[in-house]
Amino acid sequence: MTRSTTRQFVIVANRLPVRQVPNEDGTMSWETSPGGLVSALAPAMASESADMCWVGWAGVDAEGIEQPFISDGIKLVPVPLTPEEIEAHYDGMSNGTLWPLFHDKIGPVEFHRTWFDGYLRANRRFADAVAEQAEQGATVWVHDYQLMLVPQLLRAARPDLRIGFFLHIPFPPGELFMQLPWRHRLAEGVLGADLIGFQTPYGAANFKRLATRLELAALDGSHHLKVGDRLAHVDSFPIGIDVARSEALARSPEVGEASRDLRAHLGRPQTIILGVDRLDYTKGIDMRLRAFKELLAEGRLDANQVTMVQVAEPSRDKVDAYVTMRARIEHLVSEINGDFGRVGFPVIHYIHQTQDFETIMALYRAADVMLVTPFRDGMNLVAKEYVASRFDDDGVLILSEFAGAAHQLSEAVIVNPHDIDGLKNAIVLAIEMPEADKRRRMSAMRASVTANDVNQWTRQFLKALSDEVQHDSAASPT
Repeated sequence: MTRSTTRQFVIVANRLPVRQVPNEDGTMSWETSPGGLVSALAPAMASESADMCWVGWAGVDAEGIEQPFISDGIKLVPVPLTPEEIEAHYDGMSNGTLWPLFHDKIGPVEFHRTWFDGYLRANRRFADAVAEQAEQGATVWVHDYQLMLVPQLLRAARPDLRIGFFLHIPFPPGELFMQLPWRHRLAEGVLGADLIGFQTPYGAANFKRLATRLELAALDGSHHLKVGDRLAHVDSFPIGIDVARSEALARSPEVGEASRDLRAHLGRPQTIILGVDRLDYTKGIDMRLRAFKELLAEGRLDANQVTMVQVAEPSRDKVDAYVTMRARIEHLVSEINGDFGRVGFPVIHYIHQTQDFETIMALYRAADVMLVTPFRDGMNLVAKEYVASRFDDDGVLILSEFAGAAHQLSEAVIVNPHDIDGLKNAIVLAIEMPEADKRRRMSAMRASVTANDVNQWTRQFLKALSDEVQHDSAASPT
């Protein structure tokens, strides 16, 4: 592989940052994918584009795409996966085993040997692609739970690389992780990295305890694990958002007009409560709907004065647990509108569609109260986007204590999403909160979100990775 075709900086993620979309003439073209990871890594991609590549799966609709190609100046390297590998690696091991287990078993967890076998094969495909693309001594940044085996596979094949791994979802307590039949293999996979990053100190502490419990590593100071003859740095790096982009869009005349139109079309209620989530059982959507229903039934909220908007973007709609959850939520929405709505004025507006960012920003601007109440979440960037949109320091954020964002946004109204009475009280508190208190809280949260934006996250992680490799090299015997 020549210098002109290899890259000094390689991003590895389950998906490429683009997706195929149909054109009017029936042909296909590529467009940037929506999603938090693509947005989060945009600064790194912009600064390193001339000497970087992104390795990932091209998507279900892009089978047969195996050759690297250039999109927006970035070299993209597709990892081909067969339908059987997709079923075992992505639908099975990643989303049927790791996702619910890492989210405190909120959903059903299944353990299948065939799933792990497919997960291992897929991780090897990713590692092989990176090993081929990475220049000698390159920096490789591996992302998330779908690729936990890649760091060690890469280290075995290319010990010259500096390898970072970042987990975007929560890392569970050892009591949960130990249930995995492949606990040693997965932990060893992550320990192949020089730098292992988590959203919160809680996740980092869980991993360090697990690694020592499995006798795969020994503690070496507060942030290092001794793995054989080398050190792995383990720390928290809370991810941020592109604050400048969010605030600029929130201040734009187009979003301002759209926000005013939304309030008018909703019947100009005194209070708009908003939820924006993927339709996922970790998000606590049904609990917040039950809380809203009980408040209306008890007369603590007036259906003529309060309207709720719930955006539930489609997610994994072929998985039985998600199909059942969607039916339950939509039945609850119908019940509430049937009991409390009026002709032409439903008390809940439920949207099961993907929305563009400008529409979401208009909803943020229109909402007086934002409900972010997941049962467990690695970070939750919706909470930060809402805060960034409130340039007037108005509005109230109700935030689950089990979202990573709660570690930084302590001025939100913090709730236990499993406590329906506590959630009801928080909603009433938010609606009745004095204006001065609203502005004090929101101003403090805006300062935190601005100081810890996505650019800071990227810089901190990559600097720590560079420092760690230099430190380890200096400590190694010559």
